[in-house]
Amino acid sequence: MLHIFDVDHTVINKSSMRHFLLIAVKNRVINLFKIRRLPVDWIRYKLRAPDTDFIEATVENLAGIERAALEKTADECFHKCIRGDVFIGARELIAEAHRKNERVIFASSSFDFVIRPLERFLGIDGLLACELEFRNGRTTGRLIGSSLFGVKKKTVVQAWLQRNDIDPGDVSFYSDSYSDIPLLEYCGNPVAVNPDHILRKEAKKRGWKILRFRGVTGNAAAPEK
Repeated sequence: MLHIFDVDHTVINKSSMRHFLLIAVKNRVINLFKIRRLPVDWIRYKLRAPDTDFIEATVENLAGIERAALEKTADECFHKCIRGDVFIGARELIAEAHRKNERVIFASSSFDFVIRPLERFLGIDGLLACELEFRNGRTTGRLIGSSLFGVKKKTVVQAWLQRNDIDPGDVSFYSDSYSDIPLLEYCGNPVAVNPDHILRKEAKKRGWKILRFRGVTGNAAAPEK
């Protein structure tokens, strides 16, 4: 069995990119003006009318940023915010899968370098996430491949499963968001974790398992794999 976890509001209590961007703006790594459209995209998402290309559009404004500065900010973000924001229930579920020698990977619409420290901390076996393109150590304003938002996440995961010769029927996918319904439908064991009201309604209608995670770990030690 393969377990695939969305990250934001599924493994951690808040948005990893929100954590990251707040620190990046505070440290003047990213100019607030360059991400000015994100509040509008958040409202559209809440209204169930998201721009599925909003990540690509945002990345276009981030050209020229040093890779080292982004990675340093991501490390600070992990230690100050993300590490203590992990749901206890998610951590226990991941640990249980590892005890059974079952593989666990992340599939997130966040940037890969933001999620990498969490991947290492929890002993995750792989990561699918948005990858910024770099040239001469700076961002180009483009992604490598596509983002992993909405149906695009399903497309990326589907290709990864095919490359690794894994039947989607042998996959459990965990997510909180209605935007992940295409991938939940595709996997054999869809699990709604802390679902938004749209996903909760859909999960109940389809008989999908629903989990509620509440408490977070704080700055606990890394789990043993």
